[in-house]
Amino acid sequence: MEKTTGSVVFQIGSKQYKADVGDLIQVELMHADVGDSVDIPQVLMVTADNKVWLGDPFVDGAQVKADVDSHGKHKKLIVFKYKNKTRYRRKQGHRQNYTALRIKEIVTPV
Repeated sequence: MEKTTGSVVFQIGSKQYKADVGDLIQVELMHADVGDSVDIPQVLMVTADNKVWLGDPFVDGAQVKADVDSHGKHKKLIVFKYKNKTRYRRKQGHRQNYTALRIKEIVTPV
């Protein structure tokens, strides 16, 4: 395994994210304390030093190491349902929780 400074596409839960070393990304809520180190083995693609590794579905030996920076909530979304001529209106708000991760390093396969 080799440390690198390239970019990576990885998966957390059912969503995929693209990141570089040093990026701060907001992912689905993770149950980890602020300051904890998180290893993400579900790496779909790694690019570094003019090389590309594609997974089937995941790249063997690749890993993303990140630190939990903070937890929070996104801006409020308004969900409004309306049906014409029937006096039907429903207004509901939603705020999704997130975890902010700072990408520390990308480990590539040898």
